[in-house]
Amino acid sequence: MGTTAFILISQKKYTPERLLADSIISAYHADVMLNFHNSKNYDSNGQFLSTTLNINDKNVRENSESFILYVDALDNPNLDFFDYEYVGLNPNYKLYQAGTIEEVYGVEELVFQFIYHYLKANPDDYFWVADYDWVYSWEDIQRLKSLPYDSEWCYKNPK
Repeated sequence: MGTTAFILISQKKYTPERLLADSIISAYHADVMLNFHNSKNYDSNGQFLSTTLNINDKNVRENSESFILYVDALDNPNLDFFDYEYVGLNPNYKLYQAGTIEEVYGVEELVFQFIYHYLKANPDDYFWVADYDWVYSWEDIQRLKSLPYDSEWCYKNPK
């Protein structure tokens, strides 16, 4: 298992359809490729759990960079609430760990391009790399965008 990351979205706002639409628009603005085959994942009882998007760089080459983004169903039992206080957020925030990026390691720049445009369109959402005790807000990503690119950006506290 690699370095997993999540898009954190308000429980009041979250729907899989909205995350799908926002992801497609973000990939478009980031000028990256997005593959969506509408493959749905189900549990053993036939309950819809998630669907996946594959986001790739546009430089098609043998080992092109890509990552998988899981979009969870609202009734997916693995759709987790996020522990806000762990990362210093207001405990009144009610967030889901809704968009799961399976592996960040090795595709940090591609993830940055996508997350920049996603958070630009959704400034109340956050980006969190699992096992770190901070999140990235839209303001953090804007600030990072104004600096020379750092390939270790997602492993460093943005503050």
